[in-house]
Amino acid sequence: MSLPIHQTHGRRALGEQPLPGGLAPGLLRGRVHELCGTARVALALMLLQLSQGPVIWITPSWLPERPYPCGMADYMHPGRVIFARARRPEDIQWAAEEALRSGAAPMVLVEMPSPPALTPVRRLHLAAQTGAEAAHHAGRAAPLGLLLSTGDGGAQGVESRWHMAAGPSPSGLLDEGGIAWRLERRRARSAPVAAWSLLRQGDAGQITARPITTATITSL
Repeated sequence: MSLPIHQTHGRRALGEQPLPGGLAPGLLRGRVHELCGTARVALALMLLQLSQGPVIWITPSWLPERPYPCGMADYMHPGRVIFARARRPEDIQWAAEEALRSGAAPMVLVEMPSPPALTPVRRLHLAAQTGAEAAHHAGRAAPLGLLLSTGDGGAQGVESRWHMAAGPSPSGLLDEGGIAWRLERRRARSAPVAAWSLLRQGDAGQITARPITTATITSL
């Protein structure tokens, strides 16, 4: 009897998605992770910038907010993204499972109207594991599922949870300024909670990360 892929393959076998600023460990592929906070879309774009291949981005059709392709150009070519608009909440789950199970796209972004419960997340993990097998046979990277949740998130059973919000820029001077964020790892199966200050500077948009050691971080 064959074992589930997460028991037969380790982090090295599945691969990791690099994090902005060179943070380690990266996001384990073949699993589902949650991005939350007011800057969750910016974090998603940073991850897209560090990835290759097509992206499937699933959004609820009944919400007015939607991804703006021109706004992605500073991070990656918007032509890499396949946008899918779901008509009902159950369609979001179905589309996410099918996208992950196919293994056709190395990254699947899912905007959730509310954090999913444990059973739907487990179904997404299983779909990502199946997609990892399909991607392996096709010579592609294992799929990575990213759930974009509002507020502090709260999806149950995710591999990790990341919260990002805007932070103060280090300087008002043009030559020292930049765009800054506060990134928190609030939950992870293989790493402790932690926080960093991210700064994006220069024409190339290079991102540097500095640990925040004095802040109190609550694992949610």
